[in-house]
Amino acid sequence: MAPVTDTMDETTGGVARGGKAAGGASHADLLRRALATMPGGVSSPVRAFGAVEGDPPFVARGQGARVWDSDGREYVDLVGSWGPLILGHAHPAVLDAVRGALGDGLTFGATCAAEVELAERILARFPFADKVRFTSSGTEATMGAVRLARGATGRSRIVKFEGCYHGHHDALLVKGGSGLATFGTPSSAGVPAEFTALTEVLPLDDEEAATRLFEEKGDEIALVAIEPMPANAGLLVQRQAFLQHLRDLCTEHGALLLFDEVISGFRVAPGGMTERTGITPDLVAVGKIVGGGMPVGAFLGPADLMDRLAPLGPVYHAGTLSGNPIAMAAGRATLDVLEQPGTYERLELLGARLQSGWERALADAGVAGSVARVGSVLWMCLQDGPTPRAFHLVREEGAALYGKLHGAVLEAGAWMAPSAYEVAFVSTAHDEALVDRAVDAFAAGLAAVTSGAGAP
Repeated sequence: MAPVTDTMDETTGGVARGGKAAGGASHADLLRRALATMPGGVSSPVRAFGAVEGDPPFVARGQGARVWDSDGREYVDLVGSWGPLILGHAHPAVLDAVRGALGDGLTFGATCAAEVELAERILARFPFADKVRFTSSGTEATMGAVRLARGATGRSRIVKFEGCYHGHHDALLVKGGSGLATFGTPSSAGVPAEFTALTEVLPLDDEEAATRLFEEKGDEIALVAIEPMPANAGLLVQRQAFLQHLRDLCTEHGALLLFDEVISGFRVAPGGMTERTGITPDLVAVGKIVGGGMPVGAFLGPADLMDRLAPLGPVYHAGTLSGNPIAMAAGRATLDVLEQPGTYERLELLGARLQSGWERALADAGVAGSVARVGSVLWMCLQDGPTPRAFHLVREEGAALYGKLHGAVLEAGAWMAPSAYEVAFVSTAHDEALVDRAVDAFAAGLAAVTSGAGAP
């Protein structure tokens, strides 16, 4: 690790490394106060660093592809607020759009022009869809899609896949059993078993299990929900043939297919995995990037489905802050920047550079592992053999090693997700030098963890 100094960052006027930002509270003080006022000291569980060693830093600010904590330490950011910051922190075009919208008011509870403009931009990237309904989060988007599917089909049963996360609403907050297809059991206290009794859980990458379930209960299934690029239990890249098989089963049995593209939408291509695979779902849920750093989600589909939503149809959905003008402005600006020529090609190159750097560092350290990548989304899997495509093949020993490695990499200057099952993101604000710094920090972390004990 480079020596800690108190030099000033000329671009922002803050402390670049070490010390405490002027006028700010120390990490120890913030941690004490957070633990006293919030459960676990956090507003979302993974932020508590429960799966890795050490206490969580408090982020004070971000600029481009870097963040600074409350003690002034600088990190190359590979989390990007868990995906939405495809342009990096504080992108000028996004900030200008937000400032302009702020002058007109924070919220109206009424339709605004920016809402219409963002809707048009989203639909242009998903040509199969005619209409979009905005929400305030990805969780709300998938929840609305489930209700719409049940209302449209008159059926109640839904299907999800082990390792796919669709938000924290009751119907999809379930885990799979050991069988090929099991009734969903709640994976959180406070979710009655009755709420998930109509949720089936299947393994990923298993056509036979899906076929058997449809043979048994196909006429009861309203919706099959899947992340076409599962990225919440590792990056479990699915085969095109498997996704197409799900499309065929749904078509044959009259069920709807939901692509949850909250992470992959606008990230891996303008039209997400829907574009990359060429497979047409019935509904798509999006979020993260579409808000440009603000809380936004949406679900979209053909007019004959979407017009079943109130006020045109009997399926109720509402939200006071849905279509919020500030969030709409941020999302519109983000999608406009992403339209610039060469943007996705640049992200592909940066993602490939990080992937090869991680792979080289693992090989040099003699640590078993592989790196899965789709565009600018990456996952490091610390186990031998091919990178798994199903969650039950992800082994716990890799997570244990990552738990030790994370703190060493953080100390060396790279901000990575505090969970072995979460992915890394590259943004347009990264450049080759910052990617190389992140690789160097990872290599330093590996050396710190494996020195003296031999490679795992």
